[in-house]
Amino acid sequence: AGSLPVKLLAKADRPNIIFILTDDHRYDAMSCSGHPFIKTPHLDRLANEGVLFKNAFVTTSLCSPSRASFLTGQYAHTHGVKNNLTTWNNDNITFLEILKKAGYDTAFIGKWHMPGKGLPKLRGVDRFISFTIQEGQGRYFDCPLYIDGVLTERKGKYITDDLTDLALEFIQQKRINPFCLYLSHKAVHQLFLPPDDLKNLYNDIDVKQYLPKEADSWVTTVQGATWAGTLGTLEHHYLNYCRAVVALDRQIGRLLKKLDEMGIANNTVVIYAGDNGYFWGEHRFVDKRWAYEEAIRIPLIIRYPSFIKKPGRKAYQMALNIDIAPTILDLVSISIPNNMEGKSLKPVLILPDAPGRKAWLYEYFKEFPYNVPQITAVRTDTHIYIEYGGRRKPELYDVVNDPKETNNLINKKAGITLQPQLKKILEDLKRGKRYD
Repeated sequence: AGSLPVKLLAKADRPNIIFILTDDHRYDAMSCSGHPFIKTPHLDRLANEGVLFKNAFVTTSLCSPSRASFLTGQYAHTHGVKNNLTTWNNDNITFLEILKKAGYDTAFIGKWHMPGKGLPKLRGVDRFISFTIQEGQGRYFDCPLYIDGVLTERKGKYITDDLTDLALEFIQQKRINPFCLYLSHKAVHQLFLPPDDLKNLYNDIDVKQYLPKEADSWVTTVQGATWAGTLGTLEHHYLNYCRAVVALDRQIGRLLKKLDEMGIANNTVVIYAGDNGYFWGEHRFVDKRWAYEEAIRIPLIIRYPSFIKKPGRKAYQMALNIDIAPTILDLVSISIPNNMEGKSLKPVLILPDAPGRKAWLYEYFKEFPYNVPQITAVRTDTHIYIEYGGRRKPELYDVVNDPKETNNLINKKAGITLQPQLKKILEDLKRGKRYD
């Protein structure tokens, strides 16, 4: 694994870090991103006091690989968690381990969901709280937790609230060191269950008008969608999803309020991200395993009051899940390890017009029982070029003029001109070349 870098800011200047990761939260399922009826005042506050990345993506739109990428700053083909069935390699170094060696108090609280024999002996964490029930997906109500290795029943608890309670407990501990909290929610993954007091929220909404034209009520039962736990109508699940987002937002509010009360908000970095997007009928899909915008784009907000000079702005540079680990290390002036494949977003937090990456690699590896072929793709500021394993033909879309990706250019004049260039970039990226 090699030695760990330890160059730091002066102790008094080191910020606390809170990284909040949610599950299947689409980039546009927040009021600050223009959602037509979901109200997320606390996520909106984060965006107003920080930077909202409008072009944030995951390099694999699937739970386990994406989570490993957040932790390691690496693509799935490097860290080895290629799908929800491949095992986490505990030789992987996480940013938590690096921060711990540098003097941080650290905690991982919430969803782990990477295969192995139970939970790993994760290095570099003082507190490790997670769950293994339902193949690591957890459940919304009464979810038993492993708290530092001890299985603990949580009767009467709603998982989003429970994890937040434990996070607040960690934050409020007396300490002399800065802390890093990795708070990983089950929400808003299926079964998309809200708490009881929100189960009728948005009942007055005619949700059909907000769903894509190509969807119908029973798209949840086609294209293998039943494997994704979506038996029932699209409208039913979508409303519950929106309610679960609101429940999640409330808990973000609790965290922000506590930082204010403790007087530490100014020197605490809060990063909010989703592990992948989600289709709600687009391309007649439900789930997330394809390289289309609704699946690969995620919400990403970074707030750091004492550092960001022009808060409330939107950043349009392309940002990736593999960028989070190097960004965190860069913000505390720790050298970024050479094996991290992401790029620090710190320059974007300083300068609105800082240069962004030109292209990046998307990859999806086959996984039973989902009928989705292996996928590799290259995404640029303007286009996405997708190649598939098996017989499915390549696709090429202009994501600026065709954001819903309905007009495949592959056999059209523009596509014929662009394909060779994009194919070369894709092959370069697969060989490890960077287009930062």
